[in-house]
Amino acid sequence: MRYEVEVDGRTRRVAVNRVGGGFAVAVDGHTWYVDAARVDDDTLSLIVGTVPPNGDTGGSSYAVTTVPDSAGQLTVMVGSTPCTVTLNGGGRRRKDDGGRAGDGPDRIKAPMSGKVVRVLVVIGDAVRARQPLVVVEAMKMENELRAGRDGTVAEIFVKEGASVDAGAPLFEIR
Repeated sequence: MRYEVEVDGRTRRVAVNRVGGGFAVAVDGHTWYVDAARVDDDTLSLIVGTVPPNGDTGGSSYAVTTVPDSAGQLTVMVGSTPCTVTLNGGGRRRKDDGGRAGDGPDRIKAPMSGKVVRVLVVIGDAVRARQPLVVVEAMKMENELRAGRDGTVAEIFVKEGASVDAGAPLFEIR
């Protein structure tokens, strides 16, 4: 299967083919071999290597968690690193729209459970796409979560020091 995937604003061409018990995943022409196991509804355990799997790829292991939002985007956590992903260019920005992905509200959600360390904006702040909004500590790592588009902070659902669950709303950008 072939996909166009927008990752943090950059479009990638991805092809996925089954190979034995795993997958050959080509991203912009570079191929990795992936063994995937589902951990729960939102999490996969991946072993990624550069040689076809034959029981053990000898590759690197990653936990990958996805959190969808109402705008058709996903926040994908690869280990503790978040990125914003849109599949097949859905909700893709036009070059002349000033970075806005749409006119409706954009709700920023926690990609994984953790503790809010710092809130970097207040209600009414104008924000730009990819501007840091909050720092969440998860698995002993601090992660900056960023705005998905230009807009104004309409609501803040968390305070510094609060614990959050994966998928919990943090902000609304309009």
